[in-house]
Amino acid sequence: MNAKQAAGYRAAEWVKDGMKVGLGTGSTAYYAIEKIGQMVAEGLRIRAIATSNASEELAVKYNIPLLQAGEVDRLDIAIDGADEVDPGLSLIKGGGGALLREKLVAMNSERFIVIADSGKIVPHLGQFKLPIEIVPFCYEWTLKQLERRYSVPFETRMRGAERYVTDNGNYIVDAAFGKIANPAVLAEELKAITGVVDHGLFVGIADTVVVGYDDGHTEIKEAACSNQ
Repeated sequence: MNAKQAAGYRAAEWVKDGMKVGLGTGSTAYYAIEKIGQMVAEGLRIRAIATSNASEELAVKYNIPLLQAGEVDRLDIAIDGADEVDPGLSLIKGGGGALLREKLVAMNSERFIVIADSGKIVPHLGQFKLPIEIVPFCYEWTLKQLERRYSVPFETRMRGAERYVTDNGNYIVDAAFGKIANPAVLAEELKAITGVVDHGLFVGIADTVVVGYDDGHTEIKEAACSNQ
């Protein structure tokens, strides 16, 4: 069992019968979905919302019943990966391109569990480039706004020779901020820029982080304000 599998399988233990579950996206979330699928095959009764087309396909493969947001007010739990996790459990997410759906699901869940291998635990956010989702219309203007405001490199994410397009039909710009001294302030500033849909800073959202290690053991980190 590798570190990602260890974290994903451990997080699945929080999923109980009758729950409404948010399914994350990415290589670590894959293992959580895999384990939940095994639990469903053994009789677990849940319904889920997937945060990407890829995760939805995986849920269908494992016969995990899916629901629409209009059918519920909130989810009981969401499980998803992260690209970086700092000591305060602030995150950078979006390496897989699903940051907007991931944030919607996380913020509308009673408990948000983050799963990560130990290499994703960092002293401060920013070594990983920050994904910023922007609308395609006049995206050049949005990019210029970002470049004028912040003196850091911005790159439009590509898929081969074409611009990367999210499941929502938007573009992603990856920003090399380096050390992010105050994630909460930067999160508010970016969201206020016209043309920015959302970004990969998840601040004050994670309740629990499950860290997986190469030897298969896991460590649990809880948010200071979590009363779960």
